[in-house]
Amino acid sequence: MREKGYFISFEGIDGSGKSTQIKKLARFLESLDFDVIITREPGGSVGGEEIRNLLLQGQVDRWSAETEILLFTAARRDHLERIILPALDEGKIVLCDRFTDSTRMYQGMRGPNLRNLVDMLNEKVINHDPDLTIIIDIDPKISLKRAKSRKTAEERFEDFGVELQMKMRKGFIKLAKEFTNRIEVVNGHQSVDKLAQHICSLVKAKLS
Repeated sequence: MREKGYFISFEGIDGSGKSTQIKKLARFLESLDFDVIITREPGGSVGGEEIRNLLLQGQVDRWSAETEILLFTAARRDHLERIILPALDEGKIVLCDRFTDSTRMYQGMRGPNLRNLVDMLNEKVINHDPDLTIIIDIDPKISLKRAKSRKTAEERFEDFGVELQMKMRKGFIKLAKEFTNRIEVVNGHQSVDKLAQHICSLVKAKLS
């Protein structure tokens, strides 16, 4: 077991297959005797899950982008304090479905200077980036169809439509070029098993 934990976030547009790949990676890492926890954002902690309900349900115009940034940051801080940092201190591998990069995209790209606000709050309040971020890249039309087929109450961001998803896809690819030290982009159009093999090999190499 590593003396220090390892923090991996998964990013991508809605319906890109993050949850499925996180579960497969967790099983692979556990087979190598790593202690793994799976968590998500917004949410993860009790307080974070309460804020999640506020953010992901209701009408599209329920919150302004500025208000969403503040709510996401509050949820993330609680999640970090109560779940992520304690797990890393115990030497565990944390697999998180979304982190600050999603806020940089979904809120930071919706208005002038909002990305600066996200980065400022991240620096002052969160001040902790993943060791590795895996972006699953996929056609927005395919991913949105998948996401809407789930038919859950948490479809507020899917309801913004395919135009937002297309903008977010371009944004994630640009973000990968900005943070080359920690972001890896993988092809989400592979079969589920081939994509899992690719991700497992990538993570194993990083942990080595």
